[in-house]
Amino acid sequence: MDNKALSQARLEQARDCLIAAQTLLDTNLYKDSANRSYYAVFHAMRAVLALDGFDSKKHSGIMSQFNLSHIRTGNFEKRFSKIIESTFTVRNHSDYDDMYIAIKSEIAEQLHNANEFVAAVADYLNN
Repeated sequence: MDNKALSQARLEQARDCLIAAQTLLDTNLYKDSANRSYYAVFHAMRAVLALDGFDSKKHSGIMSQFNLSHIRTGNFEKRFSKIIESTFTVRNHSDYDDMYIAIKSEIAEQLHNANEFVAAVADYLNN
């Protein structure tokens, strides 16, 4: 698979995660929605990085490379770095902290931010 096709496949994964996140939010499964919101952002980052020929088995590697190659260079607004960090943090709490209580408004904000991020990536990939 060439890099362009891989990028598009990863963007589709991101969009699927957004649909799942919304469905989970609507059914009050907030922790699961947070997970899918983060993975929408994660797959969107990987969609961009596929065009650079970069991948990593570690989430930290993907986030670091995306920040270095695409946020610091101005391809994406700096505010997207905060979205990446926030969705990652909330997802970690949701997945690994037994006592974490997911609040609907916080998880809805995560989904909103993930939607913005994926839309920005789609615009970037289409231009």
